[in-house]
Formats: sequence, C-alpha cells, structure tokens
Amino acid sequence: MGPSWWQILIVLVLFVLLFGRGKISELMGDVAKGIKSFKMGMSEDAEAPAPAEPKAIEHEPAKPQARAKSKAPRKQKTG
Repeated sequence: MGPSWWQILIVLVLFVLLFGRGKISELMGDVAKGIKSFKMGMSEDAEAPAPAEPKAIEHEPAKPQARAKSKAPRKQKTG
C-alpha cells in the first residue's frame, strides 16, 4: 500500500515552503543546462574523427636497486 494523494500533497506543500519557488526553479534550470551540455557533448563525440594510430611507448629496463635488509616477522601474542 503506497502513500495516499493527501500525503503526497502535504509533502509537496512542505517541500515548496522549505525551499521556496525561486530555489526550485533555479535547481530545475541548472538541471536543464546540464542536460543540454550533455547532449551537446554527445553530439560532438559522434562527429569527432576516429583517433589516430596509437603510438608505441619505448620501454627502458629498470635499474636494479640495492636490497634492503629484511626484518624478521613479528610474533603474534597469544593469550
């Protein structure tokens, strides 16, 4: 059993009273701007040419490092 229409109406009224009409419209405007820029970015990606061949990375072997003295493992306390 879900919320009744009266409960939904009360929640909406409280939401508008807490945040005000101006804040809600600003928030929705920001969401719309985000959606527009997302769509624009997606359309730019579709029109972009395919990337060029990947370049090979030349690898130099690592220089051997001096080994540090290893410590003995700690004993666990029992008890």
